[in-house]
Amino acid sequence: MKFDIGEISGILKQEISQYRNKLDVSAVGRVVEIGDGIARIYGLGDAMAGEMLRFENDVYGEVFNLEEDSIGAVIYGDYTKVREGSDVHPTGEVLSIPVGFELIGRVVNPLCEPVDGGPAVKTSARRFIESQAPGIAARQPVNQPLQTGLKCIDSMIPIGRGQRELIIGDRKTGKTAIAIDTIISQKGKDVICVYVAIGQKESTVAEVVDALRKHGAMEYTTVFVASAANSAPMQYIAPYAGCALAEYFMYEHKRDTLCVYDDLSKHAVAYRQISLLLRRPPGREAFPGDIFYLHSRLLERSAKLSDAHGGGSLTALPIVETLEGQVSAYIPTNIISITDGQIYLQKELFHAGVRPAVDVGMSVSRVGGHAQIVAMKKVASKLRLELAAFRELQDFARMGTELDPAAQVQLDRGSRMVELLKQPQFSPMTVGEQVIAIFVGSSGLLDDVAVGEVSRFVTEFLRWIAAEHRDYIDQIENKKTMSEDLAVQLTSAIEDFKKIER
Repeated sequence: MKFDIGEISGILKQEISQYRNKLDVSAVGRVVEIGDGIARIYGLGDAMAGEMLRFENDVYGEVFNLEEDSIGAVIYGDYTKVREGSDVHPTGEVLSIPVGFELIGRVVNPLCEPVDGGPAVKTSARRFIESQAPGIAARQPVNQPLQTGLKCIDSMIPIGRGQRELIIGDRKTGKTAIAIDTIISQKGKDVICVYVAIGQKESTVAEVVDALRKHGAMEYTTVFVASAANSAPMQYIAPYAGCALAEYFMYEHKRDTLCVYDDLSKHAVAYRQISLLLRRPPGREAFPGDIFYLHSRLLERSAKLSDAHGGGSLTALPIVETLEGQVSAYIPTNIISITDGQIYLQKELFHAGVRPAVDVGMSVSRVGGHAQIVAMKKVASKLRLELAAFRELQDFARMGTELDPAAQVQLDRGSRMVELLKQPQFSPMTVGEQVIAIFVGSSGLLDDVAVGEVSRFVTEFLRWIAAEHRDYIDQIENKKTMSEDLAVQLTSAIEDFKKIER
């Protein structure tokens, strides 16, 4: 005699339903399979996608797949504490994290549990890690600069508060260095920073935290860590958790925030791992079909809010690693299409000693001059074209082509501008110092300085200006403009400084 399991199950449910009002019945599932941060659960017929689940030993997970006879869930935290056959309880909630000023200066995992050896984080507020991006009506145009402190970026690829600017390049080309310098440059500028480390070595993260602490940047920074030692689900939620904290300050406290995601290539790989383990159908390069949505729903949350919504901002600096300069690969092209521009770092420039190794020809900011002060726009308006023309002339010169005197002058000045734009790590400059440095180079005032001496000369000159004529720098920073009188005074000052140097 054959039994129909579906029919028997239906009869039992019908019989039990008459007792629902009399008994306290709560749904309990059972772990059928566990491994690699993924659990398959039987039962929980009423579970919802994205719902939080509570496993034994206070381990939490999230419903990812809803299948006919089971549920696929990811586990946040130590999945080795969960055993096959153990009970699973639904919570009826979606994932949220504690948020507040108590997190500033701390190093935490994506669940806001401290990893810096400090006390547990206790806050009064919580925020969902996934939230809807603000609509067009809630935004305003990006027009306020976010200074990176790097001459080559602030002059030619300016970043505005509320912008999404991608930092892209091969490994070991200085991508993280630009992001860290930008965070250090926010000191005293009332910007709260969040640095999210995804899939990196813990030793690398420790070096970053040490650098931020050494330069006083941890006073306004929170570091989220989902290292290579953490499971793929923890790496997957890390950027959303960092974004949620930044959003809290933007929406609730009307503050300007900066969020660095380092890096989204590893984030995509972690999501691919989860998807393949959950047997979701693979697409191009084995990534799941919703890989574009993975990053678009994160980066679209960056915005400059309208005054009616408080006027706060969330600036995103996502980092993406390329292989042998392949900008046209799947993940890089996806993120380039989502962001408002990219800073492209070239390995050849880095090894040639041009640092930051920014390729001006391939880098772009779609906000452009709107995110610059008037003084910077005035001195740097032609800088990008001049450097592009210099690169072209350099190629001609390498082939042994004879150059006319005008072209030779342009080549010599271009060489000096390249030297001028070099900048050591952890030494961000104020906008006033940057404007003066670029003015000095683009005006031809360095044409009689040897190319190898340009960096040292400009550094010494800025130090001398800060000591002898501090009002020149203050005038640029306070009035945001550069008058003709100030240009004459700076020209006179550099002539005086040359006499001292000689």
